[in-house]
Amino acid sequence: MLQRLQIKNLTVYQSADLHFGRHLNVFVGENGAGKSHLLKIAYTYLALSAAEGRKPQAGGLASAPTKSALQSKVAEKLVKVFRPESLGRLARRQPGRQRCDIALSFSEPQYDLSFSFATQSTTEVTVNQAPNAWLDASPAYLPTRELLTIFPNFVSFYEGHYLEFEETWRDTCVLLGAPLKQGVKEKRIRELLAPIEDAMQGSIELDRNGRFYLRNARGRMEMPLVAEGLRKLGMLSRLIATGALLDKGALFWDEPEANLNPKLIRRVAKSIVDLSANGIQVFIASHSLFLLHEIEALLTHDAHKAVDARFFGLHRTEAGGVEIYQGRSSADMGPSSSASSVDAATIRAWLASEDGAAPQSLF
Repeated sequence: MLQRLQIKNLTVYQSADLHFGRHLNVFVGENGAGKSHLLKIAYTYLALSAAEGRKPQAGGLASAPTKSALQSKVAEKLVKVFRPESLGRLARRQPGRQRCDIALSFSEPQYDLSFSFATQSTTEVTVNQAPNAWLDASPAYLPTRELLTIFPNFVSFYEGHYLEFEETWRDTCVLLGAPLKQGVKEKRIRELLAPIEDAMQGSIELDRNGRFYLRNARGRMEMPLVAEGLRKLGMLSRLIATGALLDKGALFWDEPEANLNPKLIRRVAKSIVDLSANGIQVFIASHSLFLLHEIEALLTHDAHKAVDARFFGLHRTEAGGVEIYQGRSSADMGPSSSASSVDAATIRAWLASEDGAAPQSLF
């Protein structure tokens, strides 16, 4: 479990020290406040470590992490995830040469990593502390765009050509294409899938030709014909069905509320909290005050009171940087002007209304 992220001179951040919840972490901020950057910097190492741990070496075991190997591997993964023109472009923009410092701390110190790079760095970072072991669970990253429609042949094409797409897309497509999980955990999978499939009014299927479909009582529907908001739910349901999001690992989800109506946002909030309660460490970046309130409301239920959550408010400063407020509730996130202006209570009243007509205050 990732406990702490310390950064200095990364993109818009002069410095930040983030302490994560064991189960759920929510980032809220305006555009340009660096929400996605925080998710990506954490995801980069978790994905790299899990991938390296799966590579067999002599004797069938993965080789142990070394500083020399990590210097190039971390740099390469950062560039592929962020897609800057060069590694040094991730350092904070200000006069003179700057050095970016990153440190990730885990509940088990054997996984800890710290590294740095300068504005002129291109292919290597300086590893100050190397882990003693690789992580054993792959994280999942859900971008703002759904990936089910581009899935056919995407991974093979990505690996055979240079594309400007972030490597999070490739990594997630690999997980989406994994076989369905079977065995003793199927019951728990069905429990997690039920509210999502109810919202989609169907289930996600992958055919032999590598195309996803939504199957319901009327038959199969090609993904390009399915509403985009439902496709995003489809990605989540597929990752649960394959076991990628079951009882270990991490989920990074950028703007889960995008293209979803308030009724579906409520379902998404429940799935997020359910996953975190089931052993997945969840990190989400959002603009939605409604999603935030729904998550907090769910955390007050007896079934979720054990969920250890943290909330982070990201606020741009007049000096051009970003200040982070953090705590155990949204009250600790500082000014709420960066979130959606739509009042959550107003939306709840609309959802509960008999005629379903949205009040004028929503527009």
